[in-house]
Amino acid sequence: MSVYRVLDKLEGYVHEGTWLPAGYRILSEERLVEMIEKIRSSLPEEVGRAKIIADGHDRMIRAAQEKAESIVTEASSKQDELVDQNEIVQRARTTAEVVLREAEERARKIREGADQYAVQVLGEMEARMSAAVASIRKGRESLTKTPAAPAAQPLADAAAKAKRAAFDLQTAETATVVDETTAMHSVEA
Repeated sequence: MSVYRVLDKLEGYVHEGTWLPAGYRILSEERLVEMIEKIRSSLPEEVGRAKIIADGHDRMIRAAQEKAESIVTEASSKQDELVDQNEIVQRARTTAEVVLREAEERARKIREGADQYAVQVLGEMEARMSAAVASIRKGRESLTKTPAAPAAQPLADAAAKAKRAAFDLQTAETATVVDETTAMHSVEA
């Protein structure tokens, strides 16, 4: 499955989530993790395609270099055979130089074309990956936002009230015990 399909599904899932106040949504962590795993499993496929392109680029360069070397070797061997004939030697040298320049020019053009194609493909992959990472980051941020400040104040007020009530109750019990002790002492006297 392609990265884009999984990202489209992730985006659709986020839009389908249950709305909460303040713009939050409820989403299944299990489903989000599943979609992230699908994205991860799709990435090596695209990275593998880039590697194939890069390998093809290297292979073309090697083939051009080997062809150029074989042409140079061939021209050199022909030159050795034709040493006695000056005119033929001159033509062979000229031909070898022309062939060598043509081979180098073809190798340069192939290299440039392969480099441009690799840059284009890698640029597209980078853009796709950036969009995927941004989408994932946005999803994670929307899932991790929690309104902590508004809930903290009522909780603190409730804790303070409970503490005050416990203190008042303890004070009232202490006063009752003191009153009963005083009443017992006055009865004994």
